[in-house]
Amino acid sequence: MFPLPVATPLDRRSVLKVGFGGLAALAGGTSRGAVAKGRAKTIIFLHQWGGPSHHDTIDPKPDAPDNIRGELGVLKTRVPGALVSDLLPNTSKIIDKVCQIRSLHHTMANHNSAGYYSLTGMAPSTDDQRLRDSRDLFPAYGAIADRFAPTPAGIPGFVAFPHTIADGSITPGQHASFLGKRHDPLFVGQDPNQAGFKLPELALPAGITPERLARRGEARRIIERQLGDLEQTALARGLGEQYDRAHALLASPRVREAFDLSREPDAIRDRYGRTTYGQSCLLARRLAEAGCRWIQVYLHPSIGGAKGGWDTHGFRGEKMYPILKNHLLPLMDQTLPTLLLDLQERGLLESTLLVWVGEFGRSPKINDLAGRDHWPKCYPALLAGAGVKPGHIHGRSDKIGAYPASDACKPEDLSATLFHLMGINPATEIRDPLDRPLPLSPGKVIDGVLA
Repeated sequence: MFPLPVATPLDRRSVLKVGFGGLAALAGGTSRGAVAKGRAKTIIFLHQWGGPSHHDTIDPKPDAPDNIRGELGVLKTRVPGALVSDLLPNTSKIIDKVCQIRSLHHTMANHNSAGYYSLTGMAPSTDDQRLRDSRDLFPAYGAIADRFAPTPAGIPGFVAFPHTIADGSITPGQHASFLGKRHDPLFVGQDPNQAGFKLPELALPAGITPERLARRGEARRIIERQLGDLEQTALARGLGEQYDRAHALLASPRVREAFDLSREPDAIRDRYGRTTYGQSCLLARRLAEAGCRWIQVYLHPSIGGAKGGWDTHGFRGEKMYPILKNHLLPLMDQTLPTLLLDLQERGLLESTLLVWVGEFGRSPKINDLAGRDHWPKCYPALLAGAGVKPGHIHGRSDKIGAYPASDACKPEDLSATLFHLMGINPATEIRDPLDRPLPLSPGKVIDGVLA
């Protein structure tokens, strides 16, 4: 748990230097004019690692040749002209609540470079699979949200789980980078589907009351002792970045309770599915209820395979359609509609924006291995909830799903839109390690999706 991906032991002396000078001072103030009132108080960002095929999900091409159409059928939806794969019956019933973007495109064809782009809205300088994670690269969306729209003390602004994604090396864009470790995610690397899932390091030691914790000197000793017990474990990384953050989390029953999935009725847990991803989506809803600002859920740590992400080339003898039929499409069709409807039933959808997107799409033509290859030239995103038009389709792909046919947009346009919906001005400047001014997003708000 806590910041990724740096795996060095905690330096408690540096922790002590941070002290209890105040969460606001450590987190940094916002720039004047950077933040206004936004529609989205929370964003749940469901990252579809590997790159989903739009042809086989929400933008099928039933009239295309066989080697493009593929072997799946289609279902009509409540939105005129909107079809989905016939393996997405539940999704077909909620598509009228979703705003579809069908015209995203860019030029990054490698997972790590495209993944970084999809997690930050900032294009890397080159399309290089060897792109390595660095504190000099651009910050993750959630870190910017935590910096410019901070949550109250005790409520983490940026939470990410349950994987660190990688393709050979760790994919950049999963932490705060040069914004500073204090804006790194509260990273949870445990499996929410595991029996007894919880965050034991957020529990107060026996005999310690919140009132006792509130005394500064006592809190310092308690947290230092907790770090002493945990400092070499993955769960403890980053807990010592600042005592204020640790103090607030230790004192927050609201956060501890959000992570306690045993409080959910079995029927609800079953609705989401007893899978790592299903229970992660349920945890995302609970964290939205607790007031977290940016909640990032990674579908899988691996890009593809029979039990991995959406990278369905057909290599290593793993054929695309069995993986889609037996794993990916049933998982999507259970989790996405369940989460959306659960948010709606609880009155959270008006203030929560749900985002479903990968780093790119898949090729129109099915390759010689019966799979589809990387295709950043046209791919979709699904948005639902706070501030976007339900049942709307923005942009269209051409007749074979190869290129945008109208209203083309890029990842930076999506990032500008997300920041705008949170009330964060996308043009706000931050400075990189070389003191160069950079906008939070170089893109343009996609006005067509706004409600």
